[in-house]
Amino acid sequence: MKYHHHGYVSHDPRIQAPAGAGIDRPEELPDHVDVLIVGAGPAGMITAAQLSQFPDVVTRIIDRRTGRLEVGLADGLQPRSIETFEAFGFAQQLIAEACVVTETVFWKADPDKPADIVRVSRVAEDPHDVSEYPHLTVNQARVLDYFAECMARAPTRMTPDYGYEFQGLTVADTGDHPVTVRLTRVGDASGRERIVRARYVVGADGGRSGVRKSLGLALRGVSSNHAWGVMDLLADTDFPDVRIKCAIQSEAGNILLIPREGGFLFRLYVDLGEVSAHDGGAVRNMPLEQIVARAQRIFHPYRLDVREVAWHSVYEVGHRLCDHFDDAPQTGTERRTPRVFITGDAAHTHSAKAGQGMNASMQDGFNLGWKLGHVLEGRSPVELLSTYSAERQQIGRDLIDQDLRWATQMAKSAEAFASHAEFEQAYLRITEFAQGFMTQYGPSMITAPATHQALASGYPIGKRFRSAEVMRVADVYRRHLGHEARADGRWRIYVFADAARAGEDSPVAALGRWLDESPESPIRGYTPAGRDADAWFDLKLIYQQDYTAVDIGRVPKAFLPRVGAHGLIDLENVYAALADQDIFRLRGIDRQGAIVIVRPDQYVANVLALTATDELAGFIRTFAGRQQ
Repeated sequence: MKYHHHGYVSHDPRIQAPAGAGIDRPEELPDHVDVLIVGAGPAGMITAAQLSQFPDVVTRIIDRRTGRLEVGLADGLQPRSIETFEAFGFAQQLIAEACVVTETVFWKADPDKPADIVRVSRVAEDPHDVSEYPHLTVNQARVLDYFAECMARAPTRMTPDYGYEFQGLTVADTGDHPVTVRLTRVGDASGRERIVRARYVVGADGGRSGVRKSLGLALRGVSSNHAWGVMDLLADTDFPDVRIKCAIQSEAGNILLIPREGGFLFRLYVDLGEVSAHDGGAVRNMPLEQIVARAQRIFHPYRLDVREVAWHSVYEVGHRLCDHFDDAPQTGTERRTPRVFITGDAAHTHSAKAGQGMNASMQDGFNLGWKLGHVLEGRSPVELLSTYSAERQQIGRDLIDQDLRWATQMAKSAEAFASHAEFEQAYLRITEFAQGFMTQYGPSMITAPATHQALASGYPIGKRFRSAEVMRVADVYRRHLGHEARADGRWRIYVFADAARAGEDSPVAALGRWLDESPESPIRGYTPAGRDADAWFDLKLIYQQDYTAVDIGRVPKAFLPRVGAHGLIDLENVYAALADQDIFRLRGIDRQGAIVIVRPDQYVANVLALTATDELAGFIRTFAGRQQ
């Protein structure tokens, strides 16, 4: 963490100084805002947390609840989400209080005693080591708490506005605040409406989204007519793997067991079997006692004495998706950039067992938040906002396809598989996708074609930037390169040097001069006058040599920006490869060097040669507005 550059700091350095909308922030919801977010669930809160880093953007987030969430429905956090939390600064705190899931154990009916279950195999949760972060389970409410803390500490001092119910919206063709939103106060018997006018609205208000309905959009898809009971419980049990994730197939049905945080709580997804197409939702009224009894039969011969149920529900597996995630016209001759967006369950729903509801929803919000901030601050053209629906709707479709496979596999009886190994392999294939690492955005104004992909084969364009360890030269501190990036709305430009040493005439030296001097460089042409050189583009330089061979005094000064009120030199942007974990080898980076450009939401946008300054300038022009 970097601080003191604006002067000595003795308080908690995570608390940023108020600025812009955070100075004398009104307690009451104002009549006019830049962004109004409807719904303070995972999708809405991460969008708000990202926008809280844009001081000049007036953002408010409302929710019909009268206070913080206390009982979270979602509980599984995939490694991609933990990577995202690192950018927001709370990954390590969350890991410390969560349950870490490292293995999945498979149980099936005992061939000799079919009424009993036996353990048959186990697999690592991340057998290919695709992330340094684990799979976690923790109460969703705690995730929202951490995002709320981020918002409160940000320059905008944002906090949720609880107790507002969304009633509807209209979008005008013109005006500075074209979206008119109608709200009522929860508990106000008069029904008196409150009007808020916004430049943009984000509907993060769940599967029954009022924002989505106001736009005339609909979730389309299928229901499997298969019901599951889910419950979080405390129980006296002799089942030996109660603290390990388990997939259980028995003659009495199937269970997915998910250990929860705190050492004692666990969740059961209990297979309730097929539901008649004419059931009309009656299965959702199944008494808790029946769900518990079915679970007890599945666990036989082990004892399951339920002492407390913290929460339970019954649901039918549904897979539904909106055709598009914004209000931009899709037919006819009208052309208009979007003003209203939907995220999370408002845009896509899937089964709970694959752990994609909260995880996918947060990636929606992370994708959208920085784009709204860039457009509203004048960093990017308004056309940037059209990339949200284009990118996330396709990912939603991919998630639905994978989730259909997952739900089908979990509902099968053991006899439906040719062997237990077939079930295990099916699970592994789906798990790799569920971890969040199969997302890949296609070419657009912010994601280039893979023309020069061979220069950094381990950083596929359109996929998330995969971290690796390096040595920070200035303080000889071994760090994960990806962990240095904050959710601050900045683009990252990682320059992987050729074999030359610092100070030698080389492509890196020439690139450094161009970055420092050319009006086409992101520093000189696209960073506002009077701001720190790294205010909008964060440059990192990684050498191939051991850190002892890097003379930081001879590093190109573009990578040693002067920052803060005193113009101090920031020495912490220069790194060296490690002998035992060489990032060049691990990520397939050409020894002639490469430039890897990464979006504010951590996805690789382009890969270029060190000498490709014209291509670099041309790519930046597609999404950035000149400031100087």
